[in-house]
Amino acid sequence: MKLRWICVFCGARAGVSERYTAHVREFAQAIVHQGIGLVYGGASVGLMGTLADAVLAAGGECIGVIPQGLVEQEIADPGLTRQIVTTSLSERKACMTELSDAFVTLPGGAGTLDELSEFWTTAQLGLHRKPIGILNSEGYFDFLLRFFDRAIADGFIDARDRELLSVERTSQALLDALVRQALD
Repeated sequence: MKLRWICVFCGARAGVSERYTAHVREFAQAIVHQGIGLVYGGASVGLMGTLADAVLAAGGECIGVIPQGLVEQEIADPGLTRQIVTTSLSERKACMTELSDAFVTLPGGAGTLDELSEFWTTAQLGLHRKPIGILNSEGYFDFLLRFFDRAIADGFIDARDRELLSVERTSQALLDALVRQALD
């Protein structure tokens, strides 16, 4: 399967380190360079806004999927290739699943973790076979990955399910891993 659209989950805040912003811009450049479009949460703020702006500035395509409630809070990005407004977060995730060939998690907060957990869980259940990746910028996800290792050791996660996640520290390494996973 060719990766045409990657859904990215990341923060609606920028974080305190400019390095996260730099990594997001680097990831945007990498996907556009490979001819891959972006599907994301549709917001104009935080790392999400930076990501969309960087994809568009590099000549890429960007689809935002945003619940009506966030549109009403005026954080929807009006300059996207396409904006899809949903009635709920559940509908948003279903739409993202349908549009995307792979899923990537960049630094973010509770919403980012919710999305990673849902898409990883649905892969574990066999509801999709799309690649899932984590860009571990600046070691941001090290503690979460240690939690996964503990959950495997304590018998709550099967080691085979952990293998559904490609984890890399650079954008290009992650994209290469996702392409390999898509070809399997």
